[in-house]
Amino acid sequence: MFSPTSDTVQVKDTVRERYGQIAESVLSNQASGCCGSAAIDLSQMTGFESIIPLSSSSSCCSPSGQNASETTYAGLLYNPDELAGLPESVTTASLGCGNPTAIAALQPGQVVLDLGSGGGIDCFLAARQVGPTGRVIGLDMTPAMLELAERNKQTLGATNVRFVQGEIEAIPLPDAEVDVIISNCVINLSPDKDAVFGEAYRVLRPGGYLAVSDVVALQPLSEAMVRDLATWSACVGGALDVNAYAQKLRAVGFERIELRDVMPTDFGASDGVQGPEAQTAVDEVPGGLKRWIASAKIVAFKPTSI
Repeated sequence: MFSPTSDTVQVKDTVRERYGQIAESVLSNQASGCCGSAAIDLSQMTGFESIIPLSSSSSCCSPSGQNASETTYAGLLYNPDELAGLPESVTTASLGCGNPTAIAALQPGQVVLDLGSGGGIDCFLAARQVGPTGRVIGLDMTPAMLELAERNKQTLGATNVRFVQGEIEAIPLPDAEVDVIISNCVINLSPDKDAVFGEAYRVLRPGGYLAVSDVVALQPLSEAMVRDLATWSACVGGALDVNAYAQKLRAVGFERIELRDVMPTDFGASDGVQGPEAQTAVDEVPGGLKRWIASAKIVAFKPTSI
């Protein structure tokens, strides 16, 4: 199976290359595409505080370029009022699987950290909510994405947003620095999620919380799927099942863990799956990737007294 100690560098390099190319495409005025989803009832899956299935919605995961001329990720994940005033260089770089600012309940004056901030859409939406007395920090490891985000920041004049280069497994911030952590379809890309959750816990202030959209596995992934680097960088190979996700959060100290709105993807069996063995594994299950992975909303709190 996948070995974090031997394959971490390869995974990160592949992810950085993939999303760097996407950022460069947006910088060159080229758009990317999106995918939809269908509802599934996961109420029988237990092992954490709450699972609340959603009856219907739409979701995105893999930047495959599908239907790029008809829609964007942002158009499916955010309401028109949220997107008002955002330039295309922001909306076309939206590559998430949800809308974390819609679940984070942000308040004026809060300090927010976005893990894997990409072109900055969630940072800019968060900045509106926390207002001039608040701050938003976008963290990304991909230079081209940071270049795009900085360009978008200048276009919008977002003075309460700053972008930082770094990895989510080693967040370059002091302890207890932020009130809220958001993220959009990024944690699944990390080969060391224990480190990600440990770092998230460290930089949150007591009583702070994590509110993220991410991809989860609906059934155990095959070894071929996990070892396929392209499948991993397409938000498939690194997906945790819902129980493992909650267990890892709990292990570092998070409490009041809630995982809800679990929505299987619907972007076809071939999107993002490159290796022939991985493709065979997907094709063996009717319904393609939507039978393997789903988007979900995850909220978890750091205790007020530790």
